[in-house]
Amino acid sequence: MLRRLKELRRYPTAIFGIAVIGLLVLISVYAMIALPYSEAIRLWRGGPGVWDENPRTAVPAWFDLFTRDKLPRTIVVSTADAGVKTVERLPDGRNRIQIMLPFNYPYEGRNGFPTEVTLFSEAVYEGTTRPRLSVQWKTPAGETLTLATNRPMRTSDTYYISQDSQLLTRFGTLPEVGLFSEAAVGVPAAQRTAVKGEYAVVVQADLPEGGDFNAKLVVYGRAHGLAGTDHRRRDIMVALLWGTPLALVFGLLAAVGSTLTTFILAGIGTWYGGKTDFIFQRITQVNMVIPTLPILIMVGQFYSRSLWLMLGIIIAMSIFSGAMVTYRAMFLQAKEAPYIEAARAYGASNFRTVFRYLLPRIVPVLLPNFVTVVPSFVFLEASLAVLGLGDPILPTWGKVIHDAQTQSALYKGLYYWVLQPAVLLMITGFAFAMVGFALDRVFNPRLRTV
Repeated sequence: MLRRLKELRRYPTAIFGIAVIGLLVLISVYAMIALPYSEAIRLWRGGPGVWDENPRTAVPAWFDLFTRDKLPRTIVVSTADAGVKTVERLPDGRNRIQIMLPFNYPYEGRNGFPTEVTLFSEAVYEGTTRPRLSVQWKTPAGETLTLATNRPMRTSDTYYISQDSQLLTRFGTLPEVGLFSEAAVGVPAAQRTAVKGEYAVVVQADLPEGGDFNAKLVVYGRAHGLAGTDHRRRDIMVALLWGTPLALVFGLLAAVGSTLTTFILAGIGTWYGGKTDFIFQRITQVNMVIPTLPILIMVGQFYSRSLWLMLGIIIAMSIFSGAMVTYRAMFLQAKEAPYIEAARAYGASNFRTVFRYLLPRIVPVLLPNFVTVVPSFVFLEASLAVLGLGDPILPTWGKVIHDAQTQSALYKGLYYWVLQPAVLLMITGFAFAMVGFALDRVFNPRLRTV
């Protein structure tokens, strides 16, 4: 066995496939160490406060390689880092708190505008009367624009500047375009360009005595991270990283569970023959006409979409598959071999004969089939996820493609959203296929070329 495995060095495709599988294993180990399972689930579920500083549907940062100008990145400025807070005592006992959030905006051109601008604030005060918030915007040219006046402020408040309808009417274009450009006479809004320079937001509120508040401005960019973001601001890299170990574990467990069980049952049925073999063959014939995917869809639709439940059903339905017939034909030939007759002659038990002499005879054929069948289970799990029947908790490659499909990513030009998980699926399939075909040539001399 070991000698034959060494022959894989003669096949460049096998070496390449092993290298790719090794890389996928390393990515899986890195994902589990750098991003623990519980943290990955928390990030994928999202929710308030998890992805607030991420842009929505932002392209990967490496898209800069294909654009003339550098795409804007997200800028976050808060009271804790660069903000300047001043407190003025009013005659009526209240505190007038003013916070200035200055930031440098280094992007320009038509693609230099941010996608959104949002102001977050946290206030601490006593009483039921809400403080009033005033917001001003300072441009590099020294102009001061009033964005909001006497705006009621909650304890935890979010001012979506980009969604302010009054600013939309005032600028005649999107608020983020009007705030980061200079309105030139005769220049249509669609042809405006972003102006780089020093900007600032001034937030002011009057709070009761002892009250305080802090503010944070988020200017959302157009590019983010190595994999971009989705419609829920989630970093797609989380799903790409954790999708790797989930895909490998699902494919390997399904392949081991189904292939090994089928192999053993085929050997037992062939050896004992009679009713045992008859029952196994009838179950195989019935199972081969039962469509697996529709059953999985029904289970996911009416019972549970758990990844591990689907794994168990797939293994159970794959045991009595067409491979059972193939293995049976091989065992029928091996059963008549002289060394089997010798084992019978010296009184070897049925158990010893099957597991010590019969099964090892066909093991070399098992290995190539095992490696080749792994991608089919990986694609099956991805297919369920694309159909919307994947595990809603786990971040998988198929789930990313499903989300992209529901959000019409391809029609919006968000190709990265679909291509990244799709490429990973194809690479995984090619890697296992190349190794499996090479193993088939090594262990099946009839496939070797002269």
